[in-house]
This record gives sequence, structure tokens and C-alpha cells, in this order.
Amino acid sequence: MTINREAATYRPPTALSLAPLGPAASLRDRAYASLRQAIAETDIYRSREAIRLDEKEVAEALGVSRTPVREAMTLLEQQGFLRTVPRRGVYILRKTKREIVDMIHMWAALESMAARLATLSASAEDLAALRRLFDAFCEAAPSAHVDAYSEANLAFHQSLVELSGSHLLIEAVRNIFVHVRAIRRTTIARGDRASRSIAEHMRIIEALEARDTELAERLVRQHSLDLAAFVEAHCDFLD
Repeated sequence: MTINREAATYRPPTALSLAPLGPAASLRDRAYASLRQAIAETDIYRSREAIRLDEKEVAEALGVSRTPVREAMTLLEQQGFLRTVPRRGVYILRKTKREIVDMIHMWAALESMAARLATLSASAEDLAALRRLFDAFCEAAPSAHVDAYSEANLAFHQSLVELSGSHLLIEAVRNIFVHVRAIRRTTIARGDRASRSIAEHMRIIEALEARDTELAERLVRQHSLDLAAFVEAHCDFLD
């Protein structure tokens, strides 16, 4: 008997992590913020199957009526986070491999500019905080604690953008980061990416600490371009 290997290892998409909403002036805005955060933290690309959102279940999880949830979903669809499939429901939007590669290229440009700005404005304590993200991985290889390392990796990239001090830049990467975050989480355990990642992070931090603007910018850009090349070569599951 032939065993379908994909079917044997299939795991259903992870449910969104949602907490009930407290009193607020606009339940739609609160539902939007909660849903958007949950989508950002969801492993969108773990499975080939897109994640479907049930309006009733989401409303019950948030502790509100379906009206603000419906309005929030409409706004999220307009912003490119969700898509409605007629007669099937609402799904978290997945990008194709080509779209993901293009987004990583854009991320590379924006994050490298963030690194440049961080060398000029980030405090010594800010940069020390970046180092502390990886303290737990100094004694053991990142691959031994890949889930914890994945979270540290994501926190590093988000913190680096924030250290730019540019509100416009931070806002510009918000939508991109949802998908770049998800693809970083999905690929970090593949091959030797975790070990290479921490070595590259340490070189970036050293350049930031040395206030070497050109080097920090170049290292950060190349770090993301390497991810784009990896996705291009190894992530056919995205299509």
C-alpha cells in the first residue's frame, strides 16, 4: 500500500490566539487591532492550506457581537491581510513565492536604512538589549532550541527597525513584516539557517556598536537578500 507522506504528516493550521476584549470606545477598532496582531503571530505558511476565519468563532473568542468583527475583517481585507472566497468564507491572505521574494527585497532596503539610522541614534543600552536577545544561545546551538531562537530572531528584526527612530519607516514595514515574519519563522529550522543567522546577527550588532554606518547597512541588507535567495531556491511549497 502506498502511503501519502504529505497526508501522514499533515497538521491542521493553527487557530488564532485571541483574548476577550474589554470595554472600549470602538469595538471595531479593538477587534481590528486584536485580529491584526493574531494574524501577525500566526504561522501562515506552515501548511499548504490557507487558514479560514470563522466570524462567529472569532466573535466568541473576543467576547463581542459579530458586527464589529465583520467590520474589522472588512478593513483587514481592504489592507491585504484577508481575502473572501465566494461561498467558502474568509481566509488569511497567503503570498506566492514571487510575492514573498519581492517583499523580502523591499524589507532589505527598509531594514538596512533602519540600521543606518540606528548607528546614528540608538543608545548603548538599546544595542546591549539587542545582544541580550541571544544570551540564551551562547552555550548551545540555536538549532537545539529552534522555537525559542525563532522568537529571538523575529524580535531582533523588529527591534532593529524600531531603533531607527523613524516613525515613517516603522509604519512602512508594518504590513510587510506580517509576511516576512511568517516566512522567517517557517524557514529558520531548515538546513543551517539558525547557526548562520546568529553569526550574522552578531556581526550586525558589532557594526552597530562600532557606529560603522556603511558596514551595518550592508550587513543588514545582505542578511535579508540571503533569505530571499533561500526562499527562491527552496520554498516551492509557497506556490
